Formats: sequence, structure tokens, C-alpha cells
Amino acid sequence: MIEESSTFSVFDLLIWAGVSISLVGVVGLLWCVIRVTRAKRAKLDDDAMRAVLKSVVPMNLGALFVSAFGLMLVILGIILR
Repeated sequence: MIEESSTFSVFDLLIWAGVSISLVGVVGLLWCVIRVTRAKRAKLDDDAMRAVLKSVVPMNLGALFVSAFGLMLVILGIILR
């Protein structure tokens, strides 16, 4: 019977770091959704809605990048493990 060692490798650390980074990105995406939903419920006029959307777009793209980067770390850690 082959027994696996229960040591924590660098690749495990890479996987868990990627998971935590991805979660930060997902929280950022949820924040964007909540902010736009609140703006829609407030029934803002076109100019005010454009201002809200203009301020949310950079955060949305940044959160998407952070989430994708975290997922890349997870995949890298799984492949190299």
C-alpha cells in the first residue's frame, strides 16, 4: 500500500494562493453588480447612470483580471503538482 506524505508543498501553497486571489476577484465582481443594481433601482437619469457605469467599468475589468489571474495560479499549481 502506497502512503502519501501529508507535507504541504509549494504547489499546494500556489493553489491556495490562487483560490484566495480568485475569491478577491469574485468579491470585486459582486460589488460591481450590487453597485449597478442599486443605480438601476434608483431610477437615475441617463447622465447619472452613465456616470455610475463609467466609474464601475474599471473596477469590473480589474476584478475580472484578478479573478482570472487567481484561476491561472490554481491551474498552474494543479499541473505542476
